[in-house]
Amino acid sequence: MIFIAASSGYDQIDVKACADRGITVTYAPDPVTNATADLALWLLLGSLRQLNPSLGSLRRGNFKTGIDFGRDPEGKVLGILGMGRIGRALKARCEPFGIITQYHNRSELPPDQAAGATYVSFEKLISESDMISINIPLNPQTRHLIGAEQITKMKDGVIIVNTARGAVIDEDALAEALDSGKIASVGLDVYEHEPMINERLLKNERALLVPHLGTHTVETLTKMETCAMKNARRAVLGEPLLTPVPEHAGLQRSPSNCTRDV
Repeated sequence: MIFIAASSGYDQIDVKACADRGITVTYAPDPVTNATADLALWLLLGSLRQLNPSLGSLRRGNFKTGIDFGRDPEGKVLGILGMGRIGRALKARCEPFGIITQYHNRSELPPDQAAGATYVSFEKLISESDMISINIPLNPQTRHLIGAEQITKMKDGVIIVNTARGAVIDEDALAEALDSGKIASVGLDVYEHEPMINERLLKNERALLVPHLGTHTVETLTKMETCAMKNARRAVLGEPLLTPVPEHAGLQRSPSNCTRDV
């Protein structure tokens, strides 16, 4: 039996329970990469340039009266927490802006995948980055990985972008640090209790918020659906699945990815 998720995230699925019952779970990791990295870069630049306060001011008829100066990306240190497909795609998009990238993973990447990004410890990433991008999956180990204790260790005026899963960050601690000015601005596509959003984040103009739009493009949806259908076809034909979730990769051989024609 197969359970097909037409998405990259699958934290809502109990993969262990599925495995115990002989159910293999597949997902769609490749199709979401570019669209999510594009949005992460937009949130990053928008947060740097105080885009949300300026849009609000303009719509209130004040043009740019009272808008704080933004900051240039050149020379800023970006810490990517989770240098998987999306993290690497974001790093590549940041290069033309002169952004310096460091990252933290469970293990260091080969040089060709790191592409010039520096591998650092988790502690160094949170304490020495001007901007932090969250690109890790949600699981029991990563829930509230970023909380009040970690935010205290960050640079004053840090920028945080999250296009992964909202609950990786303690949203109450995030809102508190944003209100206090410890965090200069945030760019969020995901939320701890979505579709409910922390009221303090909604009220703070330095929070650039979008409603989980990371993969919300026509082209990406088509790729995700195609990946799901390819896995379904292989399941019916008794062929190896293209993209079982990592926890189920050992249950069968995975020959390729969703870009392969079947």
